[in-house]
Amino acid sequence: MYIILIIYLILINLIGFFLYGLDKAKAKRKGGRIPERILLWMARIGGGAGCWLGMALFRHKTKHIRFKILVPLWTMIWAVGVVLLVFKTSLP
Repeated sequence: MYIILIIYLILINLIGFFLYGLDKAKAKRKGGRIPERILLWMARIGGGAGCWLGMALFRHKTKHIRFKILVPLWTMIWAVGVVLLVFKTSLP
């Protein structure tokens, strides 16, 4: 079970990181942007670490208060959930 969760989290974080970089590139070119709700949903469904890293590395969406609060919040919620899952299943 853990391997599926690990693979999921790796993939969703890579996708989140990629989407923040892609949206930053599109913002510079004034092209079709990725909707903010999609970027926020990536963090909500488990890609918060990748999104947070993308925000920092690409300096993208760092002035938006929703992103500054929600991306770290959902990252922490997922982290706590995974830790609780591991401890719950490892207890006798």
